[in-house]
Amino acid sequence: MFPERFANLPAYAFPRLRALLDAHEAGGPVMHMTIGEPKHAFPDWVGQIMADNIAGFGQYPPNDGTPGLRGAIAGFLDRRYGVTVDPDTQIMPLNGTREGLYNAAMALIPEEKAGKRPVVLIPNPFYQVYMIGAISVRAEPVFVSATRANGYLPDYTALPPEVLNRVAAAYICSPANPQGSVASRDYWAALIRLAEQYDFQIFADECYSEIYRQDAPVGAMQVAQELGADPERVVIFHSLSKRSNLPGLRSGFVAGGVETLKHVRQLRAYAGAPLPLPIQHVSQMVWEDEAHVIENRRLYGEKYVAADEVFASIQGYKAPEAGFFLWLPVDDGEEAALKAWRETGVRVLPGAYLSKDVNGDNPGKGYIRVAMVAPTEEMRQGLIRLRDCIYR
Repeated sequence: MFPERFANLPAYAFPRLRALLDAHEAGGPVMHMTIGEPKHAFPDWVGQIMADNIAGFGQYPPNDGTPGLRGAIAGFLDRRYGVTVDPDTQIMPLNGTREGLYNAAMALIPEEKAGKRPVVLIPNPFYQVYMIGAISVRAEPVFVSATRANGYLPDYTALPPEVLNRVAAAYICSPANPQGSVASRDYWAALIRLAEQYDFQIFADECYSEIYRQDAPVGAMQVAQELGADPERVVIFHSLSKRSNLPGLRSGFVAGGVETLKHVRQLRAYAGAPLPLPIQHVSQMVWEDEAHVIENRRLYGEKYVAADEVFASIQGYKAPEAGFFLWLPVDDGEEAALKAWRETGVRVLPGAYLSKDVNGDNPGKGYIRVAMVAPTEEMRQGLIRLRDCIYR
């Protein structure tokens, strides 16, 4: 029968949202601001590259990715972060980063740590796959709140030694989904030193790294190499979904130490699914091009400005540093989402659906998440409708 460890999982965020809203009529023209699905145009040459390589669908693709794709990813890491990796031993393309974030737990988390059940640290709120990865390997997920008080980044250094001694891995998302906060160089350095002290790995979800307002976010592997940390200490995950507006391509990568990637590739050989060759060829060209990324970032820059203007007078509003979500303070996220839907037709996500109750507290309860993915003027009108409904 169904494994007991999966029997009492909370419902996924979007089925919960449908259950909350769909029994009610929309109070205006429907506008979806729930899902982080980019709407900007992807490079216009993508289709031609796919067509030129269409015969590749007739072949089994290489598990570890083509040399050209791995080389393009290594080039991106060098240009963007000044990070040097061996494309043959330290990189593997992914079917989207969700695959990698889950399989990292399957491949890398031991059955025991210090003779006890291992712990996986998870920011709260969090991307749901972090929790499922931990549960799948029978590790204990420990949720650490990321709140306004700590800059919306979890303070893993504050955990007691009895927990840290059992930690096998720590997930961290920077820029953060949903809050848009960015881990500083000092934050990464403190976390890496903690991981060195207590011998655990950092799973750095950096999928929003190329969408930012001013300064490019520093990377986890970048800081690890600057510190001279163990090369196996940090595992990073990147995606073309947000960077290049290609969520349907399902293309990303994982990079880390040689031993780490050996285990990840071994799992892929038995249980994974490599990217089809035409997608690998497209991905290579997209990782090599920065012009479309710069234009994408400019468009999001316009949206940041629009959001700041709309919510300038709202107490507690914090402009995101990066990413494309607003994390808006409300009295109760479910009530606010239902009110917005019934009175305006705008769909937003209650923050509690991205968070876990810990000791009776849910750090997302007093928030809604709003995705800024629609065209700028359309998005602006949606934000005005939200503001006038929720904050009037």
